[in-house]
Amino acid sequence: MSGPKQRTVARDVTREGVGLHSGEAASLTLRPAEVGTGIRFRRTDGVGGEEVPASLDCVSGTELGTALGRGDSRILTVEHLLAALAALRVDNVRIEVDGPEVPIRDGSFRDWVTAVDEAGVTEQAEDATVIRLGQPVSISDDERGASYVAAPGVCLRVSATIDFAHEAIGRQYGSFSLDEQAFRSEIAPSRTFGFRSDAEALRVRGLALGASLENTVVLDEGGVMNDRLRFTDEFLRHKVGDLLGDLALLGARLDAHVVAERPSHAGNVALARAIQDQYRLGSREPVLDATRIMHFLPHRYPMLLVDRIVHMEGMKRIVGIKNVTINEPFFQGHFPGHPIMPGVLIVEAMAQVGGVLLMEKLPDADQKVVYFMTIDGVKFRRPVTPGDTLVFDVEVLQYRRGVCKLSGRALVEGKLAAEAELMASVVDR
Repeated sequence: MSGPKQRTVARDVTREGVGLHSGEAASLTLRPAEVGTGIRFRRTDGVGGEEVPASLDCVSGTELGTALGRGDSRILTVEHLLAALAALRVDNVRIEVDGPEVPIRDGSFRDWVTAVDEAGVTEQAEDATVIRLGQPVSISDDERGASYVAAPGVCLRVSATIDFAHEAIGRQYGSFSLDEQAFRSEIAPSRTFGFRSDAEALRVRGLALGASLENTVVLDEGGVMNDRLRFTDEFLRHKVGDLLGDLALLGARLDAHVVAERPSHAGNVALARAIQDQYRLGSREPVLDATRIMHFLPHRYPMLLVDRIVHMEGMKRIVGIKNVTINEPFFQGHFPGHPIMPGVLIVEAMAQVGGVLLMEKLPDADQKVVYFMTIDGVKFRRPVTPGDTLVFDVEVLQYRRGVCKLSGRALVEGKLAAEAELMASVVDR
C-alpha cells in the first residue's frame, strides 16, 4: 500500500529581511523542485555557487542557530524555514538566498508558514520517505544535563523541558503534536529569544548583529523587554520548533515521540544523526547484499570492502556499509597491538560504494569497469578500529559523458571519520 506522496511548492515566492546574526539584508525565494530533489539551498549573491542540501552531512555550525555549508557556500540560521517546510510537508524545494543568512523576519516560524501558503503546495507522483523507528534511540550530554529519547510513534510528537536561571523562564515543560494544524497554532508564532546581558559579547564575536525587539524576545534583569509574550511558555515552544527544523535535516519525514531535556541545536543534530544511523542500519533490508555487489564490482577478497548497500537514489546518492572486524588481513601489520584501518582503504571502500552506484544503472555492467582518476580533499577525522561499522554516504556532484564527480563521507556512529571528492570514469573492460 502506497504512503503519503512527496510535495513541493506550486509557484515561486520571495521574502526579504535581515539576518539575525550577520545583520545583513537578504532575500530568499522558494522555487518548485522535481521529485526526489529534497530541500536545497543556493546562494545568489556571488559567494559560492554550488547547491547546499539541507542534510546532516552539510551542517557547518550549531552555535545559536544551525548553519549549512558546502565548498565556499554557507547559509546561516536555516532552522526556522526548515521547521515550517517540515510541518507543512514540503519535501522538495529549491531555495535561493541573496545573502549569507535566511532572513529572521519576526523571529518566529510564522512568516515562513505564510510564505508556503502563498506559494501553494502541489502533491507529486512519488511516495515520500517516512522514517519509522524500530526501537528507541537515545543520546545524552552529561556535562550540559541534556538528553534525548526518540521512541517509535505513529506521528511526530515532541515532549520537551527547558531550564534557565532567569526567573521569566525557569523550568518549563510541554508536549506538542507537530502535525500541520498544531504547528500553525501552537508553535509557529513563538519567537527566538536572548539575554540583554549577552548582547555585547555576542556582537564582539560577530553574532546577533541583526537582533532587535522586532525579531527577538529579549530578557534583562527586569524581565521581558518586549511588550508581551505570545504564549506564557513561548521560550519552550520556540525550542520545540527549532528541534523540528533541525530534525528536517534527516531529509525525510519522521514518525516518533521525541522526549528532549534541555534541547540545543548541537543536541538536535546529534539526535538526528543517531536516528539516521539506526534507520540506515537496522530498519530496512539491504538494497544490495554482498552477492549482488560482486555482480557490479570486480573486487574480491581481500579487496572487496563493501558488505551491503542500504540506500540508493537513482544516480544521485548511495549509502553502503562496511563492518570492520579484527579478522581483516590488514590488521596484521597495521598495527600489531594497535589495530587501525588504513586510511587508503577507507577511501578505497568509499570509492567502491560510488562504483556500485555508477555500475548498477548500466545495462551492460558486466562489460564495464570503473577507474578512479583523481581523489581530492581527503581528510581523516578519527581512527577506524575493529568493531566499527563504517557508513559510506556518496553523492553524485556531476556526471557527463561517462565521467563522474562524487562527494563521499565515511561515518562511524554518526561521526565523520573521513571525507573526499572522487573523479571516476566508466570504461570498457
